[in-house]
Amino acid sequence: MPLIDPDRLPTVLYAGTAQPAVTTADITEPATGAVLGQIATASTEELTAAVARLVTGQRAWARRPAFERSGILREAGRLIEATMPELADWLVREGGATVGKAMFELTISAQALYTAAGLALEPTGETYPSPEGRLSISRRLPAGVVGVIAPFNSPLFLALRSVAPALAVGNSVVVKPDPRTAVSGGTIIAEALFQAGLPADALAVLPGDGALGAALVDHPDVPIIAFTGSTRAGRAIAVQAAQRLKRVHLELGGNSALVVFDDVDLDAATSAGAWGSFLHAGQICMSSSRHLVHESIAEEYATRLAARAAALEPGVAIGPIIDARQRDAVHKIVTDTRGAGASVVTGGTYDGLFYAPTVLTGVRPGMSAYDLEIFGPVAPITTFADFDEAVELANGTEYGLSAGVLTADVGRGLAFADRIVSGNVHVNDQTLVDDVLQPFGGVRASGNGSRVGSTRYNAEAFTEQQWLTSQAEIARYPF
Repeated sequence: MPLIDPDRLPTVLYAGTAQPAVTTADITEPATGAVLGQIATASTEELTAAVARLVTGQRAWARRPAFERSGILREAGRLIEATMPELADWLVREGGATVGKAMFELTISAQALYTAAGLALEPTGETYPSPEGRLSISRRLPAGVVGVIAPFNSPLFLALRSVAPALAVGNSVVVKPDPRTAVSGGTIIAEALFQAGLPADALAVLPGDGALGAALVDHPDVPIIAFTGSTRAGRAIAVQAAQRLKRVHLELGGNSALVVFDDVDLDAATSAGAWGSFLHAGQICMSSSRHLVHESIAEEYATRLAARAAALEPGVAIGPIIDARQRDAVHKIVTDTRGAGASVVTGGTYDGLFYAPTVLTGVRPGMSAYDLEIFGPVAPITTFADFDEAVELANGTEYGLSAGVLTADVGRGLAFADRIVSGNVHVNDQTLVDDVLQPFGGVRASGNGSRVGSTRYNAEAFTEQQWLTSQAEIARYPF
């Protein structure tokens, strides 16, 4: 039985309960421009009504036994695994993923649900020393309604990594998926969880534009916002949320360095570099956006990386850019960088929304491809002479999300990790490393340091701490 009924898409809005849609939007396939169907969209009035339902629903959901919450999350993960070919087609056609990328995203999304199922059964507090006759504990309680604003590039996983743990600890959740991937980042989540037994008033999935997202951030009954997206939007959300003293978890942009020392196996290094820059057409916040290569091997590295880039088949190994606006932004960075003196070894062209994997050499600080987050399949190469210069270059950005260090000397790699400003560092791997069991987050302009991903950090991210004392009799005081 399919998880999603295509005929139901335009008629149902998941707004704390299933209800008829008032407005719809087209679902467009980036690769062809074809309209795949319509999806229900929400207004700010429908958001207000949905949050009111979720406030009441959250109280009932939090009272459910932990094993029931755990079982529902586990069953949702099973449903995703059982329907992966069907769901992969949505991720491919709606989001521009390759089949391999779609299957990986579905696998890690199911794992996020399984991990959250375990979180529901974790201890929620600690006991502290106290005078005789008094119990003193600290415990974690659900925050209430959690707002999740998800991006287009990994729409299912980057929503579920917040939705699943927030539900596990007893919150209700509002999800606002990117309108370009509202099925992959919204409908799949709703259908998997509701078919698994989640109460209708514990989750709302509300596709919509930026005005809807702003209304969600501003809503007084949504105390936590988890946002994944651009640094520009993240800064605006932080300012808006601060007016209501809300907690925000921001996972933002990146300009991640892949550092390649002169003792590497060049075949392995260029394979890692190609994967880090070209997977999902470079539309990943952790993409290897700057290749910092020792000057003695830079020419050969560029030649081999360009050969790998040129061999990637459009539509098979590499998908389309999400839309024309993003494609044009990528192309402007490439042309501006070439105009500033860099060389295009391969690529720098496009066919529709398919941007050719591109390798640039002679890239220096101050050029667009060095300074900016590209979010496209572009590998700028910058050379360095020694360890200290590599550290300076790697840290020479406002971002701090991920970094990779390739070297035969693991000690040197670990020493490099000690000196780089980054939320995630991977020695002898590229920058696109993800795992639902590990804490994840960025620093500087890449985020506010929140660490979602492990049970411990997820518990802290989506609960409030309460100090509770209890004693048998009323305490006596000298007044």
